[in-house]
Amino acid sequence: MSEVYASILSRIRAAALAAGRPTDAVTLVAVSKQQPWDHIAPILDAGQRVFGENRVQEAMGRWSERRAEIELRLIGPLQSNKARDAVAFFDVIETLDREKLARVLADEVQAQGKAPRLFVQVNTGQEPQKAGIAPGEADSFVALCRGLDLPMEGLMCIPPAELDPAPHFRLLGQIAARNGLEKLSMGMSDDFEIAIACGATSVRVGSALFGSRT
Repeated sequence: MSEVYASILSRIRAAALAAGRPTDAVTLVAVSKQQPWDHIAPILDAGQRVFGENRVQEAMGRWSERRAEIELRLIGPLQSNKARDAVAFFDVIETLDREKLARVLADEVQAQGKAPRLFVQVNTGQEPQKAGIAPGEADSFVALCRGLDLPMEGLMCIPPAELDPAPHFRLLGQIAARNGLEKLSMGMSDDFEIAIACGATSVRVGSALFGSRT
């Protein structure tokens, strides 16, 4: 497992160099959702400190005793009724995608006196089955979130599985640039090197790192 981890890190650094970027320009988010602990532990022991989880309760069950060791990112859909736990437990929420959730998060940030860094999820392919704000609504939504004093850090996308991801990654970069957002969470196991070439600052790698989920 540590050899696979080292290989993924090497590929990330090589892709950054090929794009004319510093080798440390891209953060690996290890997608630990639904993985057994014996798959995760070797990656943690090898030095990985940024992990992505899909569900709030699953993440709390897995990471509560090790919370101080890692940066934890929520990369799955967030229900409004889980916002309190998400604000309390996660360092980053990458799936902010609707006004109701933005307002609930703003209330929780005020109530708890702490704020996770936030990414807006953009549905670049405008796929009806996927979460995310439509590209044409992204500018106004970012402005709304800023008006609520939410700490906006970047954008996230999941391109359509059957299409070339590069145009979707470039679109996300364009939206981020005109809104003054510096972080781009894009690219997964099958396409993270393309994402890095298009400006990704973090890539979410699960199956290539841990193997297939149980």
